[in-house]
Amino acid sequence: MKKISLLFITILMGLFPLAIWANQPVFTAEDMPWDDGTAVLLKWNLDSKADSLSLQKADSLGVYHEFFNEFSTQGQHIESSLEIGGTYKYRLIAYNRAAGDSSVFTGSATTKAQWFDMNKLSLLILLGLVCGAILYYIYLGRKGKELFIRRISGLDSMDEAIGRATEKGKPILFVPGLSDLGDIQTIAALNILSPLAQKSAEYGTELLVPCRSSMVMSAARETVKEAYMQAGRPDAYREENIFYLSDDQFGFVAGVDGIMLREQPAANFFLGAFWAESLILTETGFGTGAIQTAGTGQPHQLPFFVVTCDYTLIGEELYAASAYISRDPQQLGSLKGHDFGKLLVIILVLVGVVTEILGWGWFKHFFEGGGG
Repeated sequence: MKKISLLFITILMGLFPLAIWANQPVFTAEDMPWDDGTAVLLKWNLDSKADSLSLQKADSLGVYHEFFNEFSTQGQHIESSLEIGGTYKYRLIAYNRAAGDSSVFTGSATTKAQWFDMNKLSLLILLGLVCGAILYYIYLGRKGKELFIRRISGLDSMDEAIGRATEKGKPILFVPGLSDLGDIQTIAALNILSPLAQKSAEYGTELLVPCRSSMVMSAARETVKEAYMQAGRPDAYREENIFYLSDDQFGFVAGVDGIMLREQPAANFFLGAFWAESLILTETGFGTGAIQTAGTGQPHQLPFFVVTCDYTLIGEELYAASAYISRDPQQLGSLKGHDFGKLLVIILVLVGVVTEILGWGWFKHFFEGGGG
């Protein structure tokens, strides 16, 4: 009796998928799931005797026009660039040219915008993890926990450079790149300028900041003025030492080179966005014998800085400088949280490689937008 029951159950389990497949509609038109309401998803499951098809859409007068005819017995097509909330009628004509007949199937769909695109669920999860890590490390920093950041020689040398300029009675030259205020490299440079200006105020050392952009000049003036106030030396602030030179790339470089040759600064800082002029600037500074510290996010300019400067901030060291110098818990927490995000991406890449080798395609599909 048990054998008969097992046989019966096995037959039912084998027939169940066939029944589901048999009950699948031949042609369906539905709103594209998880989209912005501008697409319709068309699916078909034709008889094996069909050898060609014609997918058509009705216009405002009800006349059908073909827009797709690539044949497959089972397939789908996404029609995009539609109006949100519009209702569209479709028909599919399946031909059996060998028998000389055809079958017509119709369907309609109304487009609707969705609140969320679940195909990007993987990105939401990654964003949540990184944001959570940032908030967690900021919390630890505010609680007084020491957050480790590896040593950056170019920033540790700042006191040495300022001390040398003070001993020699010569100014410090700070160039915040050649880009505008909208460049993140310029923002990073101004973040470094603040503690540098504060130390120069404490030591009574003159600070020169030539700028290529008037907006950068205004921001630099406010940054230096605030730093002098924090150092308790607002009377030592000289607005004319933060000045505009020229919008022209090499005109600005010529002006900075002239300052280095005339004023002979003891310490030069080139931090921000630099291009073809990088070697011209640092080579002139090298010739004057100044201690030079440079940093940029432009990879193709780093070799010139490395060979002509005493210290070079490479890549992301420029962006981490503000947190490194100030030891502000919020900036340190943000930096550590982003480091966690990079580590997470590296781990996911390695896991993805392993799953692809093993033939587990679901992991890749999840991060390609199939997570919904």
